[in-house]
Amino acid sequence: MKKVVLGKTGYEVTEICFGCLPFGPLQKDLSVEDAADVLSYGLDMGINFIDTAQMYRTYDHIKLALDKRADKPIIATKSAAATYEDMDVAVKEALEGMGIDHIDIFHLHSAKMGTDLFEVRKGALECLKDYKNKGIVKNIGVSTHNVELVDLCSERDDIDVVFPLINKVGRGIINGSVEDMKKAIYKCEQKGKGIYLMKALGGGTLIDDYDESMKFARNLSDNYSIAIGMISREEVLYNVNYFNGQKDLEGIIKMKNKKMVKVIKNVCLACKTCVENCHSEAISMVDGKAFIDQDKCIQCGYCIASCPHFAIRMI
Repeated sequence: MKKVVLGKTGYEVTEICFGCLPFGPLQKDLSVEDAADVLSYGLDMGINFIDTAQMYRTYDHIKLALDKRADKPIIATKSAAATYEDMDVAVKEALEGMGIDHIDIFHLHSAKMGTDLFEVRKGALECLKDYKNKGIVKNIGVSTHNVELVDLCSERDDIDVVFPLINKVGRGIINGSVEDMKKAIYKCEQKGKGIYLMKALGGGTLIDDYDESMKFARNLSDNYSIAIGMISREEVLYNVNYFNGQKDLEGIIKMKNKKMVKVIKNVCLACKTCVENCHSEAISMVDGKAFIDQDKCIQCGYCIASCPHFAIRMI
């Protein structure tokens, strides 16, 4: 499989980054054993780059997949912690949870925030810098859907890696267009930032246009990795074969199994927590209940995590 170098980090990673969000409790909720099996299969197929997050609650799954493996992958994780103390907890949780002695990339998890990120989360960033000085966090990154924040990251010497959202229809992009995001990402690349991309398939909403969506993402640059969430061996095989240039993918899996995030109306108590936490402005109140606009939803699952009444489900 093709490999790319993540900017000045020096890390040589596979063009596919294994996204761990979908097999966790925010989406498919596979058992630890089943998720570890799928991830292990991906590593056996040559993928050497994993993306996860504190919010995803997939550290146990990853730990089991890594158990007794000699070939340790490059791991990126993230946290929405704002203070020094909370980020300290997040780093320790990641180390212990995955059974690792260092973290290759640790992002400020900030999908919706703008250019005030570095002020609002100043304490968290200082914590990551301290861990970087100790050699425990190797690189500091920002994970975001916001064009303006991607652009700002290009000017920050303390940010090594950027994980931006982009897809061919611009679904989920905040404060700009597809072209705006492309320019901001390219600016980061020119400044030596490591780049890998999220939501190339719009969180699964573009699965019917898989080939064109992937062509769009892959044609942005020869230097980007692409995070793809996978929940089965068949999906791993399909993606790996596609990225390896195989044309005949019939019979592996039908890549048209769209999922949907829905509100269970008789459970919803109209607290509006999901509205506040939606990064895509896809949720509004209709007839006194939360309503998800499927044309805006990128199926990140963050609303599922935020709902205190368990009224939102991935189906």
